Amino acid sequence: MNLAMPPLAIDAETDARFMAAALALGRRGLGVCAPNPAVGALIVKDGVVLGRGWTKPGGRPHAETEALRDAGDARGATLYVTLEPCSHHGVTPPCAEAIIKAGIARVVSALDDPDPRVSGRGHKMLLDAGVEVTTGVLAGEAHAANLGHILRVQIKRPMVTLKLAMTADGYVAGAEYDPRLAITGLAANGLVHVMRSMHDAIMVGSGTIAADDPLLTVRLPGLEARKPWRVVLDSNLRLPLHARLARAARAVPTLVIAAEAASETAAARLREVHIEVEHVRRDSANHLDLASALQLLAAKGITRVFTEGGPGIADALIGQGLADEIILFTALKPLGYEGVPGLTPSAKAILADPNHYRYVEARPVGADRLTRYTAVSQEQAVQLR
Repeated sequence: MNLAMPPLAIDAETDARFMAAALALGRRGLGVCAPNPAVGALIVKDGVVLGRGWTKPGGRPHAETEALRDAGDARGATLYVTLEPCSHHGVTPPCAEAIIKAGIARVVSALDDPDPRVSGRGHKMLLDAGVEVTTGVLAGEAHAANLGHILRVQIKRPMVTLKLAMTADGYVAGAEYDPRLAITGLAANGLVHVMRSMHDAIMVGSGTIAADDPLLTVRLPGLEARKPWRVVLDSNLRLPLHARLARAARAVPTLVIAAEAASETAAARLREVHIEVEHVRRDSANHLDLASALQLLAAKGITRVFTEGGPGIADALIGQGLADEIILFTALKPLGYEGVPGLTPSAKAILADPNHYRYVEARPVGADRLTRYTAVSQEQAVQLR
């Protein structure tokens, strides 16, 4: 939608191409800039890219000001930005103000920012200053990229990615006393670490800690500085202090979410080893209330959660409509006997229902196969805007 007159010469295909590049830049900030959104920006004049920017760690500087700094002289240029420029004075002056001062002639924006401090005011500030504004370019892609920010602002919870690794016959583990399964290969395992790095928190249940003793860190060359929160859902505070996650809590931020009335003695022991402990209510089944746990994470500034919990958490997230993206890694080899199913029959039915989830892709990752689904409700939300 073009919001200003008279327009500059506009080529929709060119706009989409540069916006796609801005979205790729914005992804560099995923996992490091919460609670701010991960925004990308490009400054272009006469088909030449003058400046690039993306939201920096901690949420500042913003993408637009980074692109302006990189460009130097941006007078008469077009700015492509994946989210509406901010219009309010916070730690830094408004990006919309900086854009006007730089002499930008046109701004192409993918989405209005739902943050009530912005919410159309950034675009209006630009229009009032005589800047041409075009919105809605690659809005669906930008909505997906900014989903964590959007959900945190609108419904007070982060975006949730659910990941499961299963054998070819659908199991995540063997029988009760079997050793831990090594289901996926090196390529899939490396991709999981990349996915971890693009989220603000990695969440599991206490059962996963007991069964697998995971470290839940990002361990790839070049990404050592990425330290997403490790979150354990542990109703009764049974996390053992000898667990690898507990032993590393001094170096990596770690949070245990317990049920109300859980042992304060156990909570104190965890706090002594630098583990933060919070409490939420139980649901009607006497489990931790997942929606409340996610709201707690959002209140802490977390926008994107990568959950690697077992079938129980997967079933609850899918059943309650709290899993926004589902990534299934499937190995070539079957387990060959009855083990622990990755998905319950009810979860499979919901995943197969096009009213709930949309199949996005299936592709090989090394010897394994990745299948991805996204929640239909989030796609409908942007279509209704």
